[in-house]
Amino acid sequence: MFDVVLFQPEIPGNTGNIIRLCANTGARLHLIKPIGFELEDKKLRRAGLDYREWADVAQHDSMGNYLDARQPARLFAFSTKARHRYSDVRFGEGDALLFGPESRGLPLELLQAVPPEQLLRLPMLEHSRSLNLSNSVAVAVFEAWRQLGFPGGR
Repeated sequence: MFDVVLFQPEIPGNTGNIIRLCANTGARLHLIKPIGFELEDKKLRRAGLDYREWADVAQHDSMGNYLDARQPARLFAFSTKARHRYSDVRFGEGDALLFGPESRGLPLELLQAVPPEQLLRLPMLEHSRSLNLSNSVAVAVFEAWRQLGFPGGR
């Protein structure tokens, strides 16, 4: 399958929704510290319901630690500033989907470290700022999973 990577997530409800998404799709979730809440937060538990035990969730002290530990096939970073649409990419087994914190997105140094063709955006109307993080992750995960043929899905 593939990895979902949340860089310094800030809102427990979003992460809870993403835990549930990962539990239901087989994606592995990686949280890059610092995390803006406790993993036992009530809002996270409510959003994730009882899916935490079914999801593969790991924490990493830094993006470098994640990359060293997982060595993804390719790293796709999602940003409103990207030129390439997520739907124009052919995802593969072992890819990682990287998303930034809700209030500020991915830092420039991370965006610059990713090849331009692996910087992706979700189309929005011209005057829109951004989509909710858990919604963005869901769109990307389902497109990648669809391209892989929904392995394990029923």
